[in-house]
Amino acid sequence: MSGEDLDSWEEHDDAADPPPPKTGGSTFNASAPSFVPNFNAPAFVPGGGFTPAPQQPAYGQMPPPGMMQPGAAQGFVPKFNAQAPAQTPATAPATKAPPQQSEKPVKAAATEKAPPKTETPADTKKEDTGGDKPATKKEKTSAEKPKAEKKEAKPAEPEVTEEPEEPEIKDNREHVNIIFIGHVDAGKSTIGGHLMFLTGGVDKRTLEKYEREAREKNRESWYLSWALDTNEEERAKGKTVECGKAFFATDKKHFTIIDAPGHKSFVPSMISGAVQADIAVLVISSRTGEFEAGFDRGGQTREHAMLAKSAGVKQLVVAINKMDCDNWSKTRYDEILGKLQPFLKSMGFSKNDTHYMPISGQTGEGLIKSVPKDKCDWFSGDGLVPYLDSLPPIKRDLDLPMRMPIVDKYSDMGVIASGKLLSGRLQKGNKLMLMPNKATVTVATVLIDEEEAKAASSGDNVKLKLKGVEEEDLQPGYVLCPLDNICSVGNKFDAQVIILDYRTIICAGFQCVLHIHSAIEEVVMKLLICYVDKKTGKPNKSKGRPRFLKPGDVAIVRMEASQPVCLEPFKQVGAMGRFTLRVEGKSIAIGRVLKIV
Repeated sequence: MSGEDLDSWEEHDDAADPPPPKTGGSTFNASAPSFVPNFNAPAFVPGGGFTPAPQQPAYGQMPPPGMMQPGAAQGFVPKFNAQAPAQTPATAPATKAPPQQSEKPVKAAATEKAPPKTETPADTKKEDTGGDKPATKKEKTSAEKPKAEKKEAKPAEPEVTEEPEEPEIKDNREHVNIIFIGHVDAGKSTIGGHLMFLTGGVDKRTLEKYEREAREKNRESWYLSWALDTNEEERAKGKTVECGKAFFATDKKHFTIIDAPGHKSFVPSMISGAVQADIAVLVISSRTGEFEAGFDRGGQTREHAMLAKSAGVKQLVVAINKMDCDNWSKTRYDEILGKLQPFLKSMGFSKNDTHYMPISGQTGEGLIKSVPKDKCDWFSGDGLVPYLDSLPPIKRDLDLPMRMPIVDKYSDMGVIASGKLLSGRLQKGNKLMLMPNKATVTVATVLIDEEEAKAASSGDNVKLKLKGVEEEDLQPGYVLCPLDNICSVGNKFDAQVIILDYRTIICAGFQCVLHIHSAIEEVVMKLLICYVDKKTGKPNKSKGRPRFLKPGDVAIVRMEASQPVCLEPFKQVGAMGRFTLRVEGKSIAIGRVLKIV
């Protein structure tokens, strides 16, 4: 075969296969071209011409150049002459004319629509997508338009979802924290439980359930206290162990009740509750012998009143309870007031800061309404709740840096920290510093009286769900504060102390337990610096350095704690600078931080 018969090797690939030689072997064409298989050639049908049957490559596989069918990208299908004479293997001559006649139409069609044989990755991509024309500018803009719309819609999504789900920032009513303090069995939990029932905090059905269970345990008179004493140990012994909390609301204010334990063994728990309170209700039992047991030495009436004052409580309500047992006797009422008033005045409670009233926690008289005149015609004041509702608003430290001592912590689908916001404000999503371990945490959820809120301010009793800290890394006494204004931490500080009652003298090197906000730490009096004048409150250096301190003395001392403590000078943040000193289960001194060394 010469070069004039075929233009090129590529065109030879597209031509029809040459006729096969005779099977008889009589004729042999030595000049025939070498056989090259064409995998895309049409299938041979005897007597019916040629029927195109192209084979498609596997999906995702690029065929080799020799297997490409001319015009495949344009959807070209080769056409053959159906009227051509049929060729049989026995009669088909091995001449050049039949291949030339059959090649001409194929060749012409191939030259008209066949693309270049050299394939590129772009050609393969066109075959996969079903088109060989590049996208125009108009098509590109139409293809990019949905993406642009998505980008524009993204910032709008949070606005649509957050608006209906946004919680209220805070109730407009003033938030007031009340703590019930007093000697054991004075009736604190009973008053709190009856208040919850009268204000709708506990329904009648639940109270009837408590009454039925108490009757089964021969504790019929304790059922009201079970609304706050939820622990089985507390219900069995009738003694509050930990501070219980509840809340109720009036038209003007939102009250949080803190039920403090009255037994002397649980005074540390009472102190942790007192630092969260704004108003203290000192509950006194009017029964003969019960008042004397709480007021005399060793009773908790004196100690609780002193601890409330040292914790920063400025308003004290003295509720003379169980007056129904004494038939609302005015003589007994006046006898109790005659002993209480001088003592409370010595503790720093002025006449304007103290209010006395007769009540009965068991019957509910004097709680919501004043005592009926037919039972107590000598008292004309309001009931407990109306009086609390009439008190002037409490001044909050909103302008001071945010400070929140941790009172309690637990795990509930995350780490939960509870406490009172002493000063400043916080919001959901704020990043805070946990001192003294300097851990950065994020406020995930804010709960005020078990209701979710978006923000909280000074005076609120809150629970915070924190991110970025583990439960074992969070301890009572740690303080949450802003990243740019962290609280002070130290183990040496100068303080002014007032010695209350101790059996012996106190010298340098004296060891005791420090209770400051919700932190409890062992301290040592390293140095007795000077006395303080009781009238002026200024240092009295004329007496020289004290060699020892006795009950009633006021002095400036240097103290050293065993571990770093979060504290502030009293003049900067008062709630972070008040403390109490205790030894052997007794409170021996109160004081305030002057300077951190």
